[in-house]
Amino acid sequence: MTLRPLPTSTPSAQGVDASRVLAFLDALEAAEAVEPHSVMILRHGRVVAAGWWAPYRPDRPQLLYSVSKSFTATAAGFAVAEGLIGLDDPVVSYFPEFEADITDPRSRAMRVRHLPSMTSGHEAETYDRARALDQVELVRGFLLLPPDRDPGTVFAYNQPATFTLAAILQRVTGQSLTAYLRPRLLDPLGIGEVGWLKGRSGRELGFSGLHGATDALARLGQLYLDEGVWEGKRLLSREWVAEATRAHLPTAGYMGDAGGQDAEQRDWDLGYGFSFWQSRHGYRADGAYGQFCVVLPEHDAVIATTAAAADMQALLDLVWEHLLPAFGPEPLTGRDAADAALAERLTRLALTPAAGSPVPPERAEQWSDAEFTPYGGVCAGQPGLSGAVVTVDADGWALTLVEDGHRLRAAPGAGGWRVTDEPLPLAVSGGWTDGDTLAVDLVLLETPHRLRVTCSLADRTFTARWDTAPLHGGPLRSLRAPRP
Repeated sequence: MTLRPLPTSTPSAQGVDASRVLAFLDALEAAEAVEPHSVMILRHGRVVAAGWWAPYRPDRPQLLYSVSKSFTATAAGFAVAEGLIGLDDPVVSYFPEFEADITDPRSRAMRVRHLPSMTSGHEAETYDRARALDQVELVRGFLLLPPDRDPGTVFAYNQPATFTLAAILQRVTGQSLTAYLRPRLLDPLGIGEVGWLKGRSGRELGFSGLHGATDALARLGQLYLDEGVWEGKRLLSREWVAEATRAHLPTAGYMGDAGGQDAEQRDWDLGYGFSFWQSRHGYRADGAYGQFCVVLPEHDAVIATTAAAADMQALLDLVWEHLLPAFGPEPLTGRDAADAALAERLTRLALTPAAGSPVPPERAEQWSDAEFTPYGGVCAGQPGLSGAVVTVDADGWALTLVEDGHRLRAAPGAGGWRVTDEPLPLAVSGGWTDGDTLAVDLVLLETPHRLRVTCSLADRTFTARWDTAPLHGGPLRSLRAPRP
């Protein structure tokens, strides 16, 4: 289908102070624990600001981590409306092949509504314990693990709960989540290419693994902001949106200290709906490392971000500090210069490439075809890496990483990022910090992640360190959006 761009406007025409958005960009780029990758701001249904930090760009799908849960819950909203599932149906009723194994009364009392609300009765994450009970079928392992309390009485963020909901949806629809959502959500909203990682069972994960553009986050947020209506047509019921975006049980203290802030300042302490978190302002779809879709009904606004944030609360704090005051009640006049300054700034956002110089000429022969082994015998940052090779020739230099017999060649640009799409979407920068040390940054462009590789000629070893570690694991070549 032909993608329909979202309507756009100047910030001032929609009552948004562009100077405060500029201050937000300044603060993002100054934050030590936040590496921004993209931001989109919608006001009154129009895009008033959108930018991507190169080498990230708007058309690339991004790994959205737990924002996936919000898309899975939205699929459940459609399935409820179509009579395919019932929120008060016993979960075990959808898996009759496991029913004889599931004897715990609390497991049997678990209802469908307890899955998207994370109220299965377990007091802590169950993923590892459920996987230990069944290495192939996580649903069975989850249902075999007796809840600590009655379902519906305690909150615990719990990946198998959403995985089980996703399994139910894929079972009753006979389709993948992506295929089921395409005519109901993705196409009506104009969301383009998406891909969803699959688990060992062959089904899409549901709780994570969705890859979509920042634009997809913004559109989902706008649909919920408009209470399920898109371009005048109702897609989701108002009742579903209200249920999905209200707090079902208290979550205070569940995510820990969150940097020592007071409880009322932590955005994970305010309740959880059907795969949406309550925030100090509005509510949000929330993915690891700063994949956010913040919906602000009181301001008729949506803010979408992708990032590599080691401190996710710090990113939200910057939103509250700088962007909330930007939303005024009326259009602003006399702000053309600020609007133009913001528009210009958004066109030149870029991540700083790794520092480095060309190979010292007197050392070029030593570096050419030099081989390196992991420091200490094990590559702590990416254990599958077993070797690295540096080549230097008339065309420049390249670093080749060896992993499980596969070779990944990374060649940087001249003083900046060099982007390639095969064997996986990758941006590379770096160079020599001294005659004995080569430092290279690899940005996995369909994920939030950057791998920093350092080779030492003195002892012929290398290290590899993630800024933010991938949560799904797997080899480097798997860190990309699934393709059809």
